[in-house]
Amino acid sequence: MSLTMYQASIPVFVRGLTALRGLLQKGADHAAASGTDPNALVAAQLAPDMLNLAGQVQRASDTSKLSGQRLSGVQAPSMPDTETTLEQLIQRVNDTIAYLETIDAKALDGAEDRTVELNFGPDNRHVFRGDDYLFGFALPNFYFHVAIAHGILRSQGVPVGKMDFIGAPPR
Repeated sequence: MSLTMYQASIPVFVRGLTALRGLLQKGADHAAASGTDPNALVAAQLAPDMLNLAGQVQRASDTSKLSGQRLSGVQAPSMPDTETTLEQLIQRVNDTIAYLETIDAKALDGAEDRTVELNFGPDNRHVFRGDDYLFGFALPNFYFHVAIAHGILRSQGVPVGKMDFIGAPPR
């Protein structure tokens, strides 16, 4: 049995988002237990030139839902980047998971051969085959933002570790 584009994408994104939701919940729980301002967690960043926690969660959400759209053709919901609380970030993750779970595996049949075009501005256009997009851009970009969110929370004293990032083992 060969691996399908569906198996390599949608369940992987859902699993990563589920771990991200757990990280955010641990952040909320830590803030409540320690008297830490939860808004300080949302605004925290690892370096001045990096996005804060809200931005990292928004990019993980965008990468996963837009990858689902690009590979399946199923329109992703618009999610303006307006979240300012941990609860709102958790809701965005939940909404992203809900969208991804609507994508039928058959919608990704042949996705490895689809053309995915990304425009990052003038003279910065990238055209990928679907499989190259997924494995060479989408998944690394997604996990970068999830890992940075983990790092931000950990740097702020939230007790998260490696297994919180990895998530529950597959069944």
